[in-house]
Amino acid sequence: MNRAMMPQTSDLPRNVFVYGTLRAGGSNDIGRYVPAPQLVGQACIEGALYDLGDYPGLVLGRPGRVQGEVYRITPPVEAALDRLEGVADDNSGEYLKREIEIGIEGRTLLCLVYEIQLSRTVGRVLIEGGDWLDHLVSRKRR
Repeated sequence: MNRAMMPQTSDLPRNVFVYGTLRAGGSNDIGRYVPAPQLVGQACIEGALYDLGDYPGLVLGRPGRVQGEVYRITPPVEAALDRLEGVADDNSGEYLKREIEIGIEGRTLLCLVYEIQLSRTVGRVLIEGGDWLDHLVSRKRR
């Protein structure tokens, strides 16, 4: 299941899949938000991950696997993530907010995920392993 969403937030806590700078230890570590998001677990989803310079962009529905983490977040944190990701009401922002089903620890959860606008991946490097944090380490070695 993959559906486009308007950038409005829910009144209830939701799950979010993070795969780039928002991961634990990343430059925008989701743990810095208040109230602190609750880690649900590690996950992997289908899609392609691109190196956009200081951060990655995910394109759903492409071949490949993307590593990430799932967190339970509150509506204020969701609103802050929407701002960080540049989500716009008319879908013209840098990222689109999607809702997908993700298998994690033997169950399926509905999760938000921020997908980069396809046009922003043109000429960008595909991250073969689908893991942004590993990619950063290997990029520093070059």
